[in-house]
Amino acid sequence: MPQETIQNKQIHIEFEEKNPSFTPYNGYNKPKFYGRRKGRIIRKAKTTLLESFLPSIKITDKSELNKDKLFGTPVEKIALEIGFGDGQHLAGQAKNHPEIGFIGAEVFQNGVANLLTLLTGIKEGTHLPEKINLEEGRVDNIRVFDDDIRLLFQQIPDAFLDKVYILFPDPWPKKRHANRRLVNPDNLKEIARILKKGGILRIATDHKIYKGWALRQVKENGNFVWTAKCGNDWKKEPEDWVQTKYELKALREGRRPVFLDFEKI
Repeated sequence: MPQETIQNKQIHIEFEEKNPSFTPYNGYNKPKFYGRRKGRIIRKAKTTLLESFLPSIKITDKSELNKDKLFGTPVEKIALEIGFGDGQHLAGQAKNHPEIGFIGAEVFQNGVANLLTLLTGIKEGTHLPEKINLEEGRVDNIRVFDDDIRLLFQQIPDAFLDKVYILFPDPWPKKRHANRRLVNPDNLKEIARILKKGGILRIATDHKIYKGWALRQVKENGNFVWTAKCGNDWKKEPEDWVQTKYELKALREGRRPVFLDFEKI
């Protein structure tokens, strides 16, 4: 089994053999998307949020990605979460760090609707006001892109972001599906471009193959350095971590997540 070594300490990682037929996304205007865009029926309250509230925080191809204009409140830094799932981590980070602007990208419509519930406090059965606002105590520091992140990459300026999160992405465990994985050469090239020098790329996964895959892909990109100094650095939750239902489920089922932080050099 291949090994990764950090400052004379060996860390055992399970790697998958390279796939010689790997052909990642190569810049088509509308890349093929693998995965679900919608799940079970979205009920009335969340449908209203998607129709009435999402447009006020949505990034479109007309949006100007400018630090001083993108958010409704002044921000010191900007972070991007790619594939925010049901929005727990994104909503938690935004509430804990009102000084940071957060961009969340998610294709799955049900997940976007759940994020909007977390931001507004409006749940099924809640009275729907004529004008929907953020929940009390929140600042306007989240913007949402509800489509394939590869389309948004085209709009993001160089060195625009301070942090990028890729948390528990679909592992696409079969070797023949490796080209569908979010962490791939083309996406990493774009992430390296839009991250500032010293910016952090954080990848979390509970899949034993994916952690080896991610380490290899980031290493081969050449624009990042792994910040871990010892094995415990990447096996424990980061200090600013926001726990999610998915992570708790993984732990209950005996899958131990790892948290890989890479600094842009």
